[in-house]
Amino acid sequence: MIISAAFLIASLLVQTPAARESTDPIVVEVLVNASAQRIWDAFTTSEGIQSWMVANGDVDLRIGGLIRTSYRKGAGLDGETAIHQSILSIDPGRMLSYRTIKSPKDFPYADTIAKTWTVIYLDAVDSGRTRVTVTMLGYTSDSDSQKMRAFFEVGNKTTLDALAKRFAAR
Repeated sequence: MIISAAFLIASLLVQTPAARESTDPIVVEVLVNASAQRIWDAFTTSEGIQSWMVANGDVDLRIGGLIRTSYRKGAGLDGETAIHQSILSIDPGRMLSYRTIKSPKDFPYADTIAKTWTVIYLDAVDSGRTRVTVTMLGYTSDSDSQKMRAFFEVGNKTTLDALAKRFAAR
């Protein structure tokens, strides 16, 4: 009887939202049919990010430089819909990390996202294929962090799927 009651209590705890919380990084990976250099350019140039990810954007590729983007066509890069990310580190052609320092006005997790950072890794599989891994770190167990985590678990996968589609054989 004690074992059954303990098992029942443990089963209920596993099903509660708090038990499913994770502070682990979000890691999303995709194999893209393009060289690492082409993918690097897709992440680190204005033309590149506008070819698959955002409607408008520019990149100041240096430590402390900004990646400024907007998903809205015709929107300014300093306005209410803009996103600014500060570049933290660069390993040219292989790795880029950044932290979001400005979110769109209507983004519900602006304070929370400022506590996270993202690392993009490019690993050449061969001359025409590259494994792209996006790791987003800094999650906590608080409610907003967990809600934002759920948002980016879907969003980061959608973004990498768009990158793969951009370089899909035509």
